[in-house]
Amino acid sequence: MVNKEEINNLLSRGVENIFPNREFLEAKLNKKEKLTIYLGIDPTGKNLHLGHIIPLRKLSEFQKLGHQIILLIGDFTARIGDPTDKTATRKKLTTEQVAENLKEYKKQVSKFISFSGENKALLKFNSKWLAKRTFEEIIELTSLITVDQMLKRDMFVRRMEENKPIYIHEFLYPVMQGYDSVAMDVDGEVGGNDQTFNMLVGRDFMKKIKNKEKFVIATKLLTDPEGKKMGKTEDNMVSLDQGPDDIFGKIMSWNDNLIMPGFELCTDINTEEVLRINNPKEQKILLAKEIVSMIHNKAKANKAQKNFENTFKKGAVPDNIIEISLSSGEELKNHIVNSKIVSSNTDWKRLIEENAVSIVGTEEIIKDPYIKADKDVVLRIGKKRFVKIIVK
Repeated sequence: MVNKEEINNLLSRGVENIFPNREFLEAKLNKKEKLTIYLGIDPTGKNLHLGHIIPLRKLSEFQKLGHQIILLIGDFTARIGDPTDKTATRKKLTTEQVAENLKEYKKQVSKFISFSGENKALLKFNSKWLAKRTFEEIIELTSLITVDQMLKRDMFVRRMEENKPIYIHEFLYPVMQGYDSVAMDVDGEVGGNDQTFNMLVGRDFMKKIKNKEKFVIATKLLTDPEGKKMGKTEDNMVSLDQGPDDIFGKIMSWNDNLIMPGFELCTDINTEEVLRINNPKEQKILLAKEIVSMIHNKAKANKAQKNFENTFKKGAVPDNIIEISLSSGEELKNHIVNSKIVSSNTDWKRLIEENAVSIVGTEEIIKDPYIKADKDVVLRIGKKRFVKIIVK
């Protein structure tokens, strides 16, 4: 029997738009057809982040309803570089960089979709078909889309206004992504609403090449107060490889206006339950626990909450503090960046300039970004990060 509540949740929660329309897809789901749906992810970085959870959770809902789902790794398209939302041309990746980036993807994705059992998800790579396309075939594909269509994209309009270059290979990206739908002969695609243009190119190709109506579900994006995506490029992401304490602390640092979108997009908790909690901090604690439980487990989420409360309510250092061992006279900067305590050398220098790095106990502010190790200390970095320096 068709579960109307599950279908309604699938088609509404976290959904920005459905093409051609909700009624079209709802009718297919009510007929209990076994549909094939995919999500494409380009391995442009070594780790997935919280923004990927949103379409992954939607893909998982299709799997639970008995449909065939595909996770498509864009190992070929990643070499081109998706121009979406980019005001400058992406740096093209090498085959080796792409291979290195995607090593952990299946492990991270397996927290949300299943690659085993009776209705297991399929893992595919678009280099399997895109790398084999002849120049004649590429020309044939490009004849299905106009330059006018391309130039209506916001990021290209902005670049032209700012006299920034647009390269031909960037026009080819949506053509390649659009062909993925044709190559896999899918019924539908799920992706963030920033991918709507690319997904609709695939829908258009399916109509013109296979005479088939492909549906598209564009999910909402988790954005910061300035409207920027919570993702790799903006350096404000929660990465799926981060530890429970880091994830918990990052979410607790979010602006209050991210609380309700966070619950809608990243959890199954209903709005009414959240609104019964009047205190925004308590709401964020619940949100942080839910997300840490999803990425790790409930026990680690409870421990992360305890560590957070000890650190901020009692001024204590968390139990599982990161330790770095180095020789006397070595600079701290590279070790702290390599340990992923801060994201980059630039981030470290910015924190130093903002007086955000101090020695626990004496509360001495570190002023020199090139400070060298000379004794064992515990550093507080920002509000929530701690590191123990051990001099060998």
